[in-house]
Order: sequence, then C-alpha cells, then structure tokens
Amino acid sequence: MPTLPMPVLIERELGSVSALTDEALFEACGVRIAFTGRDGGVSTGPYASLNTGDHVEDDLSCVLQNRAIVLEALGFAGAPLVVPKQVHGVEIVKVGAPDDVPGAQAQAAAGADAVLVEAPGVGALLNFADCLPLILVAPSGRFAVVHAGWRGALAGIAGKAVRELAQAQGEGSAAGFNAYIGPHIRSECFETSEDIAARFADAYGADVLADSRHVSLARVVSVDLARAGVSHDRIADAGICTVCNSDRYFSYRAAAGNCGRHAAVAIRKGE
Repeated sequence: MPTLPMPVLIERELGSVSALTDEALFEACGVRIAFTGRDGGVSTGPYASLNTGDHVEDDLSCVLQNRAIVLEALGFAGAPLVVPKQVHGVEIVKVGAPDDVPGAQAQAAAGADAVLVEAPGVGALLNFADCLPLILVAPSGRFAVVHAGWRGALAGIAGKAVRELAQAQGEGSAAGFNAYIGPHIRSECFETSEDIAARFADAYGADVLADSRHVSLARVVSVDLARAGVSHDRIADAGICTVCNSDRYFSYRAAAGNCGRHAAVAIRKGE
C-alpha cells in the first residue's frame, strides 16, 4: 500500500474549470480531488455559472451539464456520481463496488452528508455555499467526501467519516490519511449566537472560537480529525473564505440565500 504524499491544494485550470486539487495525490494513488469555484459552467443569473446543486431554482439541465463538465475536466467523463441530498446530519453513504451505485444513489437521495467510496471509477460530489467541504483519502485509494455545516461539524461528522474510512481500509488507523479542507465561511464571517459558540467550545475546546460569537469551523474539524487519528501535518486547508470571495465561490450569506453551489468531488481511476 503506497504512502501518500503530504497534502497540498493548488489551483489549476482544468479545461474551463478552475479547481483546487492535489496532482501528486493522483499520481500516488489514482484519486483525483477537486474543490470547484463558480466559473466554467453554463448556468446563468445568480447561479452563474458552474452551479452543481439541483436543489436551488436553477434549470436542472444546466446543473446536469455542469456536473458533466466537472467530470470531464477531471478526466472521468461519463462516470457515475453519487450526489446526496444534504440534510446537515451525520449519515454516510457507502459505495463498496460499482454494482452498489444505484442503491447508494437512492440512499443518498433520501438524505446524507457524506459519501465513502471504495469502488474505482465512481465519483462522489457534494454541494456547498459556505459550509465546510472536506475530502479524506486513504493510502488504499478509498476516499470520503464530507459536508460539514455547523450542525454536522458540531455533531462530529468529520471524525465519524475518518473512523468509517479506517474501518473500510481494514487497518483501524488513520495516521496515513490525507485530509483536505476546502473553501468555506471562515471565523471572521461566521457569527453565531453565544449559546451555539459555547457548545462548540465545550465540545472541541476554547481555541475553536475567535471570540464569544465567532467560530472557526476549520479548527473544529481539525480537532475532530485529530481525535480520530489524522496527523495534523496531513490536514491541508485552502484558507479561503467563501463570503469574502463570493466573486469566486458561491456564498449563501453574501447572496442572501439566492445563489448556486460549488462542489467538492473525488473519484479514483480504475485499477
């Protein structure tokens, strides 16, 4: 089993799509990851242009074409995708083999916030517009794509995904995993109530708070990952705030709720 290179996130132009990715990871284990931005698609209006979310009021044909554009940009045109209906919980859909795809798609449509994939050639795509996107990759090439909004982050979805990925790998340890945190609302823009902030501090330590009302979701998730066994130096954080960079990424808060969704996506080449 290969040792993964240390994780990095570098912005690359992949056809019409600009995405944060780790090419050394792909070379090492065949897993291609990407955090897309909002440019390079066919949607218009507030969804312009690479909206991959089908739960907003965008034309569904545009959404599906945008997803196809992303897959083609990653070099996996036509590959099956599992795209969950995200419900801010901790449910994880698993895809053990290519034949599991229809069942996994049905389970995902019923509501889930992470997809764990063992099968080559099967992609997982989740949608974001301020919530924290997380991609986990094991040395075996198994991976998970995770949606960590504040409720999911507080409930420990990141750590749960690590433990289930370690169990799937059969080794029980996550020390060699890579973790990638994509663009999301950062602490300077994520203001919440003092009660909710206090719940984060109680669960993950006072260091996750910038002050009594501002929470760092990246710190929360990093603490959760470390508790589950991921080495701190194997957590790559894009360090980008979606609210402050709403020209490049969709932001629910910056757009007062009327916007598209960018994607976190991962897929592994066939063996």
